[in-house]
Amino acid sequence: MILKIDMSKAFTNKSRGFTLIELLVVISIIALIASIILVSVGPARAKARDAKRQTDMKQISTAMELCYNDANCGGAKYKTHVAGANTWTMIDPDFDPKLLNPFPTDPINSGTQVYTWVAGNEQYYCIYTKLEAVADTWFCASNKGVKQKTYSGPPTKDDCCGMDVD
Repeated sequence: MILKIDMSKAFTNKSRGFTLIELLVVISIIALIASIILVSVGPARAKARDAKRQTDMKQISTAMELCYNDANCGGAKYKTHVAGANTWTMIDPDFDPKLLNPFPTDPINSGTQVYTWVAGNEQYYCIYTKLEAVADTWFCASNKGVKQKTYSGPPTKDDCCGMDVD
């Protein structure tokens, strides 16, 4: 006995596409994988922003030292500045030499993640920012160098990350 199958009827009864449940399961699996990846990448991003902050502080310190030794920039004195966040847009107003133009800003640039100056005079400076990856840690640049310190409050001229700058 030979069985004959009509192939045209065999394929017409099959449904095409995915069901709503199948689509929801796939979307939920993709969302779960994406959330795991984003959570695991967060600390790496914070460390990268901290590295940029440290580099910016070192550049600001270098620019201040170059300006200190340049007669066109003041000569044998630091640029005076007022206290506060993002109070400077440039170090050398006549752009000769061209020092940090444009002036760097913090990657987040809000809250405690800003570049903040301690009020200074022509003999010292202190600029600092709070790091993200390590709790209660500040990174400072001053006329005595760059340094980081862990403590609860923001730096002052008497304790610019462990350096007495005045």
